[in-house]
Amino acid sequence: MNRAKQFAPYLKMALKKGIDHAVVVETSRVVTAPWVRMKCQFGCAGYGESLCCPPRTPTPDEMRKILDSYTFGILLRRQIKKGGKAVERLSETAVDIERALFLEGYYKAWTLGAGPCGGCKTCNMKACLHPDRARPSMEACGIDVYATVRAYDLPIQVVRERTDVRNFYALVLIE
Repeated sequence: MNRAKQFAPYLKMALKKGIDHAVVVETSRVVTAPWVRMKCQFGCAGYGESLCCPPRTPTPDEMRKILDSYTFGILLRRQIKKGGKAVERLSETAVDIERALFLEGYYKAWTLGAGPCGGCKTCNMKACLHPDRARPSMEACGIDVYATVRAYDLPIQVVRERTDVRNFYALVLIE
């Protein structure tokens, strides 16, 4: 069966919820690299400030093993002119799709969100208050988002100015 047809209801669900583009991807084509987590550690002011951030997330090697235990994913893109809640809504939509997939029998469905977790103003760093909704970002797990989305001819570019259009991505893993 054509995977796009098989997962069409979930692609439609994503578009209805404001996602700009949703595509079925092969997890074997998702790129992981150790340098990605280094950019989190030495480039993000929020490093280590959340249970969804490194060093509490899977390493790139661990993430590769996780990805290899899946066959497909749904890559979601949201184009945003400025940051803020729109990024959190992308991750929330991805979790909603994960839940819908789970309820349809895809019991391994799991999501990697976009950007830092926005569930709490400040993470309590002991036990997540929203474990049903909180998910690490692809970058936090060592996924090279640029290489991955470019392999599917999806738009992504380095943001040079605050006014530049940004493309954010989330990934729902399916087996």
